[in-house]
Amino acid sequence: MTTRHLMTRTLLPASLGLLMAGLALAQPAAEGPQGLYSARAILDADVHLDTAPDTRVGRVDDILLGDDMAVHALVVQSGATLGLGGREVVVTNALYRLDSWADEDGTTRHRVMVEASEEEFAALPHYDRDWWQQARERSRQAWQDTQEGADSAWQRTRRGAERVGESAERAWERTREGAERAGQAISDALEEMSR
Repeated sequence: MTTRHLMTRTLLPASLGLLMAGLALAQPAAEGPQGLYSARAILDADVHLDTAPDTRVGRVDDILLGDDMAVHALVVQSGATLGLGGREVVVTNALYRLDSWADEDGTTRHRVMVEASEEEFAALPHYDRDWWQQARERSRQAWQDTQEGADSAWQRTRRGAERVGESAERAWERTREGAERAGQAISDALEEMSR
């Protein structure tokens, strides 16, 4: 790369703004927090393995969100380098980090680093209709098991202030707390599917 690197080691699974306004990621002090991140800038980002950081193994094809408004996994379209024939794989939050830097014109660039060997990457779950249906059901069940009333955070944000006898602040606090518990349960369910 011929760009001025301000490499960061950040995790992508932070909160999303409503309607995918952007990804809120923790940034190191060297670059400073940016507050919001555009999902568009992360889609199509190159994907590399920690074991072969100079070799592109695919690109980000999709970002999977849960009812807690958080990122839980990335869908990566594999490249030709590993012989996967363009297969889409699911990379859960525990397996990757986002490296970011500013290029010469000040534009923030990203790449996803997967903490896996070539064999481990090739063994990741195939993103297909069966996986999607099973993941949605497990995530829905995880949400219901941990969430009072099983409301989606997407729905609760809109309705929270309408609760009778409850202030908007308390409604939001309850939504946030429940979303955190449910979000962890969703992530755990997806991690289990990847084993």
